[in-house]
Amino acid sequence: MKATLDTHSFEPCNMLPGQRYRCYQLRSSSGLRPTPAQATAVSWILKDGMQHVGKVICSNWGARMDSEPKRWRLLGLHVGCFILFAADVLYDIGIGLEVLSPLCPHLFLEVAGLGNFAKGIAVVAARATRLPIYSSFAKEGNLSDLFAKGEAFSTLFTVIGIGVGIQLASTICASMQGKLVAGPLLSIIHLYSVSEEMRATPINTLNPRRTAMVVDDFLKAGVVSSPSDLRYRENLLFNLQLKEDTGNVKVGKAMHKTIKPSRLLELKQVFHEEKFLLNLGNKGVDMVLEQDASGEDALRGWLVAAYAAQVVSSSRHELSASVMHEAYHKMNGVFPIFLKELQNKGWHTDRFLDGTGSRFAL
Repeated sequence: MKATLDTHSFEPCNMLPGQRYRCYQLRSSSGLRPTPAQATAVSWILKDGMQHVGKVICSNWGARMDSEPKRWRLLGLHVGCFILFAADVLYDIGIGLEVLSPLCPHLFLEVAGLGNFAKGIAVVAARATRLPIYSSFAKEGNLSDLFAKGEAFSTLFTVIGIGVGIQLASTICASMQGKLVAGPLLSIIHLYSVSEEMRATPINTLNPRRTAMVVDDFLKAGVVSSPSDLRYRENLLFNLQLKEDTGNVKVGKAMHKTIKPSRLLELKQVFHEEKFLLNLGNKGVDMVLEQDASGEDALRGWLVAAYAAQVVSSSRHELSASVMHEAYHKMNGVFPIFLKELQNKGWHTDRFLDGTGSRFAL
């Protein structure tokens, strides 16, 4: 039976424009629907793109890496006593996620993407901390030479590692069970080697932790420790509180959170020629630095806080303006000798690396 179109039930002239655009809509939507090959390509692009996202996010923490290059190289960002992100630790986690991704094919994109995201953060942290670590070994402006030799060693052992990896892939790691056994063992060896490398590396720039250790040694033993003396004493695992003997100084808080406006004028009169302000906080002394304050300014403020803490603990007095005056004059008497000895021991006192600490300008 031949089908016929009843043109009396609608008006062809009025319907034709609408149907034409409906055809355009269907054609365009069909063109946007990806083929299986396109979907696979997009998935791999998204997986690899997560590494670049991690790199961009990690780039915001550059100032913290300058302040604590060894901890960032090994463990990363600490908040309280918790480790949030890491360099070598996070890189091994990323590799582990990539190895495990075939075990969950329905979540392959998520697991592999998360692994690449972790590796992206780790790569930026490792590269960013490499320069300050190399700088601590430079003596006569030979930073480029040190960097070139360090990269040569890194390349050499990377090639050796690739050869060992090829051998393992054809023997022990040929199965998933072998990978699950060999992976953690290799990761432990890797992290132990990096931790020993970081512990043996002396850092000659001043940050809050190293400044507290230097001042503590000077007050207790009358000696100025060198970067090599402190390298094995730095705690790379836990974010411990600073020493109470050195005033328990905390650096980096915003001025409006540290000093009340009514007390600002009084403190400026005590430290009228200085680029720091000290104020008694809840659990120690808060030090606020000017925008262009150097390591020498931070050392001066730290010594004042330490001497004030000694006066308060010995005489049971409160931390008043008179106590600050006494500590300030005591600091001025010993600081020239202290500073000269620091510079002779190899410390860079021209800058103070307090991470993302807030500073003020008057």
